[in-house]
Amino acid sequence: MKIAAGAAVAMAVALPALPAAADDAPDERPDVPVGTWLAARTQPAVQLTSFTYTGTVAVPTSTINQPAFNRLVEQATATVASGKISSDERSIAKWLFQQIAADVDTYLASTTPERTVEAEVGGLCTGWWVTPDGYMVTGAHCVQVGETELSRLFAQQALAKFNQQDAKEIISGLRGLEADEEIVKLAQQIYVTFNTNHMQLRNLKQSLSVVQSLPGGGVDKTAKPVPAELVSVGESYPGKDFALLKVNGQQNLPTVPLGDDSDVRTGDTLYISGFPGLVTNTPFFSLESKLEPALTEGPYNAKRTTQTGVPYIQTQAPSYHGNSGGPVFSKDGKVIGMLIAGTVSENGEASESESFVLPVGIIKEKLGEKNIKPAQTTTTTRYNEALNDFFRHYYSDSLPKFREVQALFPNHPYVAKYISDAQQAISAGKDESPKPLLLWVLIGAGVLVAAVIVAVLAKVLRRRGRRRRHSEPSFVQPPPGAVQPPSWRQLPAGQAPPPAQEAYGQAAYGQAPYGAAPGHNNHQYRPGPDHANPQYGPGPYGYPAPPHGQAQPPSGEQTRAVRYGQFTPPPNDRPS
Repeated sequence: MKIAAGAAVAMAVALPALPAAADDAPDERPDVPVGTWLAARTQPAVQLTSFTYTGTVAVPTSTINQPAFNRLVEQATATVASGKISSDERSIAKWLFQQIAADVDTYLASTTPERTVEAEVGGLCTGWWVTPDGYMVTGAHCVQVGETELSRLFAQQALAKFNQQDAKEIISGLRGLEADEEIVKLAQQIYVTFNTNHMQLRNLKQSLSVVQSLPGGGVDKTAKPVPAELVSVGESYPGKDFALLKVNGQQNLPTVPLGDDSDVRTGDTLYISGFPGLVTNTPFFSLESKLEPALTEGPYNAKRTTQTGVPYIQTQAPSYHGNSGGPVFSKDGKVIGMLIAGTVSENGEASESESFVLPVGIIKEKLGEKNIKPAQTTTTTRYNEALNDFFRHYYSDSLPKFREVQALFPNHPYVAKYISDAQQAISAGKDESPKPLLLWVLIGAGVLVAAVIVAVLAKVLRRRGRRRRHSEPSFVQPPPGAVQPPSWRQLPAGQAPPPAQEAYGQAAYGQAPYGAAPGHNNHQYRPGPDHANPQYGPGPYGYPAPPHGQAQPPSGEQTRAVRYGQFTPPPNDRPS
């Protein structure tokens, strides 16, 4: 039909192109830097972990082994006589302390009383959720410490007071000699070594925890350590430095997806997420700052293999103490490994150009040994979709998804801030959310309906125009005896009524079938909106009866029922 075709054309012109649905590619990265996108998506699953050892530290009182010390004094006299050291007392004292520090067990002996102190040592690392119900991956050296390293930590933490006291006593034996800074350091080193070698640890207990925020979300002072259980642990670097933790009572946790070793190669950019100790171990930053992971990036330099056959990735992505156990990502947001180690200079500073990453293939192998399958829930899916909307400035579209995440996981550390930011952006008129598809359909339907109405009206008006041209009225003298209209209302034959009046009168033209006789073409004409109903009853032929005193029309004759100069045109039986 012509109307349908015209309407289709009108709709095509009036209806704008429908926007692509926001969820057509929900994981496609918005137009933001890769690091920004990665940090926002992965930070909720990256957590600060801690391991703690508590116990009783016991050390004996020390005393000088007098025979050995007397022999040492004789050696000192001979050395002075040979001119190898100066003869002043300060030089001789330094030489004696250096010899004792080099072999403390020869010149010092244990005695009573035993001294004890309660101590606690530990460290901070990084871990990340791999299942929504609380399984976490971190490094082996983040959950356990070897005996030698543990003794060193306890000695450093608990023995400082004893070491200082013992050093003062040995220095006091140097009669008449004022000890300088070098002599004090040498004296303390003697007892650091002796007390560490003779220290005993009793009632040793270990605990592991993950630092989580409380209900309401946010990484702030409400965060608290949540106990974690050690499920499995490998060998510390350079072995398969992997550990699996389990935090009970968890659900709907945010997670990060695992990739494959083949996802990255030399030259690709790697991204490390974690908690650097230069922030967590300093008093200058707030707790809120300490509980937000940092993201660093750098190129994949080479694939290495240890002497025991364990593969590692060398990267220039910076890492620091505390980053251990943190996930390492490809640009696509998948875990391709775990940060384990970095080279450290003599003064303990990390070298930013040499970090070593345990490949994800080893992580999958270790998870498979415990039948743990990485997974993600609606929490992660909706959060990622909401982030994509947020970064595209689709703030209205992002809000319900963020709220769904908040309902699924009230402890989410970042969603509350995104909800607030989205609301502020909407209030500021920055929302660019596309109109829903249904709205575009309704707009299109409205355009189609309007086009159909316009086409129908155009057709009706064309038909009326044809009727008017074919039924131009002429004035007919009323039959004898009819009441004459006033002279000022009579029209000359063939002249149309003046513009101020309707051409057709107020008779009931079209209110009933005109001449509805059997066999007659039964078209029904209806009055226009300005035609009033007649003021008198029907006549015998279905027309209004003429006023009193006016002659009835002859039977079967088509009649113009004139009333005060307005007349009814004859019916047009021509098919339209």
